[in-house]
Amino acid sequence: MRDLASCLAQVKTVAIAGHVRPDGDCVGSCLATYNYITTWFPKIQADVYLEPIPNIFKFLHNAGRIQNPGSSGKAYDLCIVQDCGDTGRLGDAVKYFDTAAKTICIDHHVSNDNFADENYIFPGASSTSELVFELMEEEKITKEIAECIYVGMVHDTGVFQYSCTSAKTMNVAGILMEKGIDFPKIVDETFYTKTYAQNRILGQALLNSRLLSDGAVIAAAVSQEEMARFAVQPKHLDGIVNQLRVTKGVEAAIFLYENDDGSWKVSMRSNGKVNVAEIAVKYQGGGHVMAAGAAMEGTPECIFEKLCKEIERQVHG
Repeated sequence: MRDLASCLAQVKTVAIAGHVRPDGDCVGSCLATYNYITTWFPKIQADVYLEPIPNIFKFLHNAGRIQNPGSSGKAYDLCIVQDCGDTGRLGDAVKYFDTAAKTICIDHHVSNDNFADENYIFPGASSTSELVFELMEEEKITKEIAECIYVGMVHDTGVFQYSCTSAKTMNVAGILMEKGIDFPKIVDETFYTKTYAQNRILGQALLNSRLLSDGAVIAAAVSQEEMARFAVQPKHLDGIVNQLRVTKGVEAAIFLYENDDGSWKVSMRSNGKVNVAEIAVKYQGGGHVMAAGAAMEGTPECIFEKLCKEIERQVHG
């Protein structure tokens, strides 16, 4: 796969989809691709399918045209899935992938197994949004497309501070800035600004936290009851695991929140020594070396014990 333009030749209909519970990179990369197609290939009927996105991303161009994954039964000439390591992460949008005449996957998860007809998978990339940038002609990246890509890069690099940030990443960010985007506002309003309720649940998570594995791991869990008490939803919990990770002296952070069915969504972050993607895959999850997740059954204590054993095995050999 060389570029998006060549993939769109002879195509009349395109579906674009990302993973369940879309984050900044998922939303940004999918909308960047959608805006690219609708701007430069107006004869192509393009649709973008995502679960409800966080309000902080609704300023992005054409965010209002995102459709619910279960809203249509259409079959497409082409389905482009982004920021998704396997079909299980597509949720209801998997039907568009399964019925499309051709499929493409653009992704940077190390756990991706090249499941589409054509794959553009680079685990070393900062974000799927950076890969989308590579697949577009630079002169065709409008200000609106640049905003989408920049949002995705900001969120998957932690504002360019995570180890996935490369010189190439910074060069791409500079090119996007030259497109006229309001980059300080994007960073402040989509990454740093939190609601009062989000700050309160962060405080609760920190109060719930504990140091495990002789201080090598920090872990915290938030229950359904606590989410109800603080009037927050899962999408409001973004950033908690990263705040845990920056605790001095820890090698890894684990954050759990309770799903509606009583299972737990697991998010893990590493400070370098631990490959959390390797651990997540053992529990049918996936992600990156430094950031990964899964869903697990049991009590938080049992989950922490299982994950800490895996972390200790890596730290101590």
